[in-house]
Amino acid sequence: MNLRLLFETAVTMTVIEIILIGLAAAAAGAVNAIAGGGTLISFPALTAIGIPTVAASITNTVALTPGYLGATLAQWRDLKGQERRLWLLIPAGVVGGVLGGILLLNTGERLFRSLVPYLILLASLLLAVQDPVRNWIKNRQGAGPAASEAWTTIPVGLASVYGGYFGAGLSVIVLAVLGLVLNDNLTRLNALKQAIAFSVNVAAAIFFLFSGQVVWGAALVMAVGALLGGVIGGRVASHIQPSTLRRVVVLIGIIVAILYLIR
Repeated sequence: MNLRLLFETAVTMTVIEIILIGLAAAAAGAVNAIAGGGTLISFPALTAIGIPTVAASITNTVALTPGYLGATLAQWRDLKGQERRLWLLIPAGVVGGVLGGILLLNTGERLFRSLVPYLILLASLLLAVQDPVRNWIKNRQGAGPAASEAWTTIPVGLASVYGGYFGAGLSVIVLAVLGLVLNDNLTRLNALKQAIAFSVNVAAAIFFLFSGQVVWGAALVMAVGALLGGVIGGRVASHIQPSTLRRVVVLIGIIVAILYLIR
């Protein structure tokens, strides 16, 4: 990665570009608070202002990580009684997040740029099936014996590698894995999913802090925007249908992926 290019990008961002990524981060924070899929908005904004794709993904992870803390704390009560699961799955999330980060740093810019449209399409697909996954988990609750919780660390760890590498759609993958292996109600599984996603993003973000590829000017602007967007999203969530917003984000993701393919 050209560190000089990253430095020049951070220093020479125009006011319009700063406003663009700030608004994109605010939108991402609000969308994550309501329906999920905010990365499909914030990541393209970073590449649109000229940040290379690998650095854009790293910067996006660092910038949006604080928003996951609020979501985890909001569901803290539903984590009570799941301490054993947390002791098993949080380390798996941390290890997977770091491994995904290592994989990203060792992916060449050209290769990652060619993978981006397919990663965005995958994330859009995962977001599109979020409601069916939730309905499936609801219908499955109490159906048959649960597998050993220890085995859950393997699929959660694999999903976490993807989360550290790109991240968009991670929550859907983790929730599906938990619903497949654990017999529990959706509220508790959703809280557990949020804690795992938070651990993955924190681990990857801390690892990226020492990579030298975080565009700090953009990251700081986006962190503020994401926090404000998360607060706004939390307040208006009861007035917006998550499924409707999710369809809009999926459509945006598909359009963005097509634009990347054309480029």
